[in-house]
Amino acid sequence: MDEHIYKSTELTGSSKKSIEDAIQNAIARASRTVPNMRWFEVVETRGYIEGGKVSYWQVTIKIGSTLEV
Repeated sequence: MDEHIYKSTELTGSSKKSIEDAIQNAIARASRTVPNMRWFEVVETRGYIEGGKVSYWQVTIKIGSTLEV
């Protein structure tokens, strides 16, 4: 097995639908400019409240991508 070196990038995604959708939004956007993404870790989850209800979710994640040799 090859040894890998990973670069970690922190992002915050948001969604009016769900926590999972906020994560997917962050990963989808990052995939346009961050090559070789391999894993993610949820760092923080929070939401915005309007009128006594959750208006949208914000999820901060770290994305690990392998560095080119």
